[in-house]
Amino acid sequence: MPTSTPASSSALGQALDQVGDRWTLLVVDALLDGPRRFGAIHEAVSGVATNVLADRLRRLEAGGLVLARPYSRRPPRFTYQLSGSGLELASTLRSLAAWGSRGGGGDPLVPATAAPLHHTSCGSAVEVRWHCLTCARLVDDDEIDELAWV
Repeated sequence: MPTSTPASSSALGQALDQVGDRWTLLVVDALLDGPRRFGAIHEAVSGVATNVLADRLRRLEAGGLVLARPYSRRPPRFTYQLSGSGLELASTLRSLAAWGSRGGGGDPLVPATAAPLHHTSCGSAVEVRWHCLTCARLVDDDEIDELAWV
């Protein structure tokens, strides 16, 4: 979502410039299951005003994260779907949702009420890890300082 004042020139700052507000992330989440029309997105994103939703969809489209396909010319109406770049946000949103389900950001002295994500086949908890595509191995925690944005 382009803004007049960029959050930062860092990689995280650039990501926040694109999707750094509550409604934008919820709109992306609503589109993860496939294309939807405006009304269906509005129902899926509880509490968003229609003008805010229209603005977020326009910004996501301008940023190349959402594709708007017309299904009616008069009045102009669209079906919205995530682009390939938008779909890349899926794992990030799942990680953020998992963190939130564990009470992330809450009082550290109060135990989280929700259980972590589990693999349905075996019942074990799962976690997100960095994986090197060239070496075909997981990057250990002690190697994190060797990661760099290129």
